[in-house]
Amino acid sequence: MNPRFDGRRPDELRPFEFERDYTTMAAGSSLAVFGNTRVLCTASIEEGTPRWLRNTGKGWVTAEYSMLPGSSPERIRRRTSGRSQEIQRLIGRSLRAVVDMEALGERQIIVDCDVLQADGGTRTASICGGYIALHDACSRLVQAGALASHPLTDECSAVSVGIVGGNAVLDLPYPEDSTAEVDFNVVMTGSGRFIEVQGTAEGAAFSRSQLDELLELAAGGIATITDAQRAVLAESPAPRDVGR
Repeated sequence: MNPRFDGRRPDELRPFEFERDYTTMAAGSSLAVFGNTRVLCTASIEEGTPRWLRNTGKGWVTAEYSMLPGSSPERIRRRTSGRSQEIQRLIGRSLRAVVDMEALGERQIIVDCDVLQADGGTRTASICGGYIALHDACSRLVQAGALASHPLTDECSAVSVGIVGGNAVLDLPYPEDSTAEVDFNVVMTGSGRFIEVQGTAEGAAFSRSQLDELLELAAGGIATITDAQRAVLAESPAPRDVGR
């Protein structure tokens, strides 16, 4: 096994952390840090649902994603690109997988994920931090008496894995992500079920055994991330006016 450029083991995550309530205006927020990648995630509550869900008794969770100017060496323009649209759909799908929409009621929660600094894994960091922001927004709805029970049914985490220099590795920063022969993003629940697996060969095709190895790497990394999420959310958030 060739050493990784930053000295990590193949199955080792970058140093990571979640700062809860990073901002105070939204119903829930967190700063997700994975190595040099930093994503600000906020969750805002809107009464009412999209038109196609009205009078169904069900709520909705959606997401928006953007890379801010200054988040990469070349300035990012303030626009929604096709890549951003694809990523925000992924974030929304991932978070909806762990929400009981009937328990949420006829309201919508929008999770905004803004990349402050990008060094690989921005979409997976967005999902991990977005889950914490969403969890706190829902917790505050329960605290306010707007919900009878918490609508989240499980945790939600994600991580990247890939094959770099012929070796399967976990949590790729940009230097690895940009040169990977195989690149995957894996989203799972805290109970170990898969929500989404995105993967492609950037060069030569990969084998079933390599796929299994990548999924095992991802599952191990996600278990560690989920433990950190649980630790952050172990105590109820400070009450905040989120409406009824």
